[in-house]
Amino acid sequence: MTARRFIPIAMPWLLIVMIGLLGAGLRYGLIESRTLADLCDDGSPPSWCSVRLAVVIGFSRYGYGVAAIIVTALAMIWSKPWLAGLAAALGVFALNLYCYDAGAIALLIGSLRLVRLQANRMAAPSHQDRHGNRQIQPQP
Repeated sequence: MTARRFIPIAMPWLLIVMIGLLGAGLRYGLIESRTLADLCDDGSPPSWCSVRLAVVIGFSRYGYGVAAIIVTALAMIWSKPWLAGLAAALGVFALNLYCYDAGAIALLIGSLRLVRLQANRMAAPSHQDRHGNRQIQPQP
C-alpha cells in the first residue's frame, strides 16, 4: 500500500486516538484534579473555571452521550466516512467523560461503519482471475 492510499485511510483513526487523548486529558487534568476543584470552589475563582463547569455540566446531563448517539444514527443513515469517524470520536470522548453506555455503542458502531466504508472505497484489482490473462484454470 502506498503512502498516497495509506494516509486517507489512517487519518480518521489517528484523529479518533487524538480525541481520546483530549478526553482523557480533560478528565484527569481538569475535572478530577483536586487542587483545581479547590481553586474553583474558592470565593474568587479563576476565569478558566467556567470551562471546567461547562465540561462538568456536559457529562452530568449526559450531553456527550446523546451527541454521540445522534451522530451514530446519522452515520448509519448516510454513507459518509467522515460522519462514521465523528461518531467513533464522539464515542471515545463520551467514554472518557463518564457517558459509558452511549459512548461504547457509538464507538463500536462508528468504528465498524468506518471500516466498512473504507473497505468499500478500496477497489479490487482489475482483471483478477478473469479470462483476459489467458490462464488455464483446472476444473474441480
